[in-house]
Amino acid sequence: MSVLVTGAAGNVGREVVRALLQRGAQVTAADHRDERAKALFGDRVVSARLDFRDPTTWSAALRGAEHLFLMRPPAIADVENTLNPFVDAARLHGVDHIVFLSVAGAGKNRLVPHRKVEDHQRALGDHHTHLRPGFFAQNLETAYRDDIVRDDRIYVPAGQSPVNWIDVRDIAEVASLVLSEPGKHRAQSYTLAGPAAVPWSEVTGALSAALGRPIRYEPASILGYVRHQIRKGLPGGAIAVQTILHFLLRFGQGATVDPTLERLLGRPGRSVREYITDHAQLWAKPPS
Repeated sequence: MSVLVTGAAGNVGREVVRALLQRGAQVTAADHRDERAKALFGDRVVSARLDFRDPTTWSAALRGAEHLFLMRPPAIADVENTLNPFVDAARLHGVDHIVFLSVAGAGKNRLVPHRKVEDHQRALGDHHTHLRPGFFAQNLETAYRDDIVRDDRIYVPAGQSPVNWIDVRDIAEVASLVLSEPGKHRAQSYTLAGPAAVPWSEVTGALSAALGRPIRYEPASILGYVRHQIRKGLPGGAIAVQTILHFLLRFGQGATVDPTLERLLGRPGRSVREYITDHAQLWAKPPS
């Protein structure tokens, strides 16, 4: 099978590429900077530049693709003038099946941009599968990494509500499975969750054990978190998104338990402890 993977240099995209290569797929790895995909995968893939805001980049990326793994870049909120026209272009170029990385709750929440992409795909027929994962374990290596490395803490306004962390390696395995068997999964929407919701103390306990130094969880106030992010130099839009995302965790938004991932893969998802153990080097202190 021939698959175009968008966001191929990101946390999810790179794992999807790896999972597809293991299945023997021919992969075009697309990113807005194609040299990043080329550096990751070399000659094992065809690398392509793809910018959803620049339609002149679409045809070359789509050339020869039978299937598509589509994900929304966080910086793009206006999907009606970017991702949705790209979906139309993909269908015109002969892409038969699109696996879209949506978000948990998109079926009920019309405000998230992912819902507009889902609705657009449904209007075009049954050439799609929607994956709706929960809270990524890989947030620990992106949004939280600096605080863990520098201050030995996780500092977010999530209160004490447990979170069900999902490893993007499991999302990628589901995506590669669905792409390899499109007839079984057409017009389906799958909520994907980790094996169990766990308290923050279990996350910091796993980090402490893996790193050999104590890591603590410090619940932030909204104002304190915003100030902290401003000091780190994050742009206003990113601060707003991160603040809302973590505030909603207080109300159980990240605690969803769902059997779909285990049913599809035939095994439980990786736990957050497994993820931390596998990636402990990411939070090592730099040499003094």
